[in-house]
Amino acid sequence: MITKMTKYSFILLTGEAEAFLKRLQDLGVVDISRSVRPVDAASSAMLERTAGIKKAISILEKTDYSKDPDYEAIREAAGNVSVPDDLTGFCMNAVSDIERLKPKREQALKEAEERMPWGDFDTAMIRKIEEAGYRLGWYKVHKKKFREEWADGYPLQVIEDDGTYVWFVTVCKDVENSSFPLPETAAPGGSWRESMMKAEEIGKLIIGAKARLFRLKEYIPELQETYRKEAADLDLYLAEASKTLTAENMVTVFTGFAPKEDEDRLCREFDSMDVAYVKEAAEEEDNPPIKLKNNWFARQFEVLTGMYGMPVYSEFDPTPILGPFFLLFFALCMGDAGYGILLILIGQFLKRTKGSMARLGPLVTILGIGCIFVGIVLGTFFGINLAEASWVPEWLKKCMITGEVAGYSAQMVLAIGIGIFHICLAMTVKAVCYTKRFGFKANISTWAWLILILGGIVTAGMALLGVISEPAIRWIVIVLGIVAGLGIYIFNTPGRNPLINIGAGLWDTYNMATGLLGDVLSYIRLYALGLAGGMLGGAFNDLAAMLYDGIPVPGLDWLGFALIVLLGHALNLAMSCLGAFVHPLRLTFVEYFKNSGYEGRGTAYRPLTRDIKE
Repeated sequence: MITKMTKYSFILLTGEAEAFLKRLQDLGVVDISRSVRPVDAASSAMLERTAGIKKAISILEKTDYSKDPDYEAIREAAGNVSVPDDLTGFCMNAVSDIERLKPKREQALKEAEERMPWGDFDTAMIRKIEEAGYRLGWYKVHKKKFREEWADGYPLQVIEDDGTYVWFVTVCKDVENSSFPLPETAAPGGSWRESMMKAEEIGKLIIGAKARLFRLKEYIPELQETYRKEAADLDLYLAEASKTLTAENMVTVFTGFAPKEDEDRLCREFDSMDVAYVKEAAEEEDNPPIKLKNNWFARQFEVLTGMYGMPVYSEFDPTPILGPFFLLFFALCMGDAGYGILLILIGQFLKRTKGSMARLGPLVTILGIGCIFVGIVLGTFFGINLAEASWVPEWLKKCMITGEVAGYSAQMVLAIGIGIFHICLAMTVKAVCYTKRFGFKANISTWAWLILILGGIVTAGMALLGVISEPAIRWIVIVLGIVAGLGIYIFNTPGRNPLINIGAGLWDTYNMATGLLGDVLSYIRLYALGLAGGMLGGAFNDLAAMLYDGIPVPGLDWLGFALIVLLGHALNLAMSCLGAFVHPLRLTFVEYFKNSGYEGRGTAYRPLTRDIKE
């Protein structure tokens, strides 16, 4: 759910503004209204400086020359690098030099490759020959077209013959040279050795620039500390820059937001500061920041909501619905109970680490638990088909979904059924939430589509089960059609021209028919990914068994078996986790959010604090 916010307006003397904001930093719960972009030249410079430090840190963290062919030269040169006080500028200059010199070196090497057939020659001697009234003709011709008799009529010297092409030159007077039976090739601008020397000189400059970055890696902790300080100063400055000055700049007014649950504590603090303030409940028009408040389970999935975008203040928090369905989708895509056990172990390991990885530990553990239960239902354990295994109890096999439904795989039908339910739930959420936000009159068409689709599915289900008679079904279909048709085509926008409403309804019908079909079929990926992962795991098992049977040496057969099983399932686990994360996320962000009307344009709650987290 979305935490209710209280809006505060603070009024104080301008000279007290900086001290007041520092007190708010200590409290760490008040989100002062900030400018979306730098508000003046000073904040622009601060932002540019902070961003430059962050970029330098990112570059240095990624810098790794251990596999560079010039690694030893780079490391040796790094020992002679003198580091100035401006670490950021020094880093960016080195990066700029590398980016500038690399194309030049590549061009020099390309020139050397082109000039190689012409060999190493003295360009000064060539100029002397031309000054004496002679002219060199440079030629490259396919070997099949080269004629030895050309040497009888022209002063000709073959320079290179690689079996495919022949490079040669002629030395003639200008008037004589024009009669040679081949068009000339462009003369080389210099010798092969000159190009190689140029490439080597540029390479030395690149090594020097890389050595500067190599040396700077030692200063990453210092840059990180500087970044944290600059970010905190910028955060404080932007908060102060958002103030409104009144009474000839003698009084300052701030606007901020804080959770309603902290209202009593904050009021006591503000009273002790002797500052005038006004508090009121935040409204949608105030565009307050969004802080999500969920139970322990749903809180693990808030990171996924944040990836798409926070809800606006009057919108609904999609996390309580997103969490269970993402867990289900992830488990279906993994489709293996054995991999669920491994994920639980990975999650427990992550919980014992530090930083952002530790926060992912509970989520990975939850996903692993879901994979165990869903994997048992699907009948797969480390690629083993549990439904066919003799050691699996019969009562457990009865819990597995196997066989076919109407000629289709039962698991595929399950995936489509889940998709239909997921989309119907999204449409229900949209109808309820949009009605709450904009009123029933503006959402008649939304309710009409919901009645038509949901009513049609329920009616079809009852008909298949034989719960109601055919005449009753006929009347239900007629009533649904009339009610939905009026809402979709006639009253979709009350007060507008009926003909326009009909046209809009027809267009909406086309979009709904094509869109819903594609959305439902998208859920087949849940079945396909789980099936692919299970089949690949089984293939590794079969390969390991074949290797075990094919090695007659005792001990070595088990070693080969273990290597294939461990490496194969590790690879399959990695690929399955990637697919099981990306595709459920797509089903949520595209199919569900689109049909639920979720916007995700809210701003995350970011209180003014001294603890700036990346």
